Amino acid sequence: MRNWSAKLTPEAMQANQALVDLLKRVAVQKRAMPAQIALAWLLAQKPWIVPIPGTRKPHRLDENLAAAEVQLIAEELSEIDQAASKIEIKGARGTGHEVYG
Repeated sequence: MRNWSAKLTPEAMQANQALVDLLKRVAVQKRAMPAQIALAWLLAQKPWIVPIPGTRKPHRLDENLAAAEVQLIAEELSEIDQAASKIEIKGARGTGHEVYG
């Protein structure tokens, strides 16, 4: 999948690094994983938004589920919102209908 995903090209990854760095910084502050911060941010957007992360590893599933327990305060949500709005995310966004081998 990584070989053909537009969002995983070196150019896209470099352009998106600022958002990754922000998520890592917030994760350190919250004693969480960056993926948990990203999932917690998505969960905080609207009550009807349900992120569906994929994994093949049970420990990653547990980690992803624990994101529901991460509480981001208004300032953290605002910081992520502001940073994300300044970043032009590179690479195609999935439709949710992809099939990965």
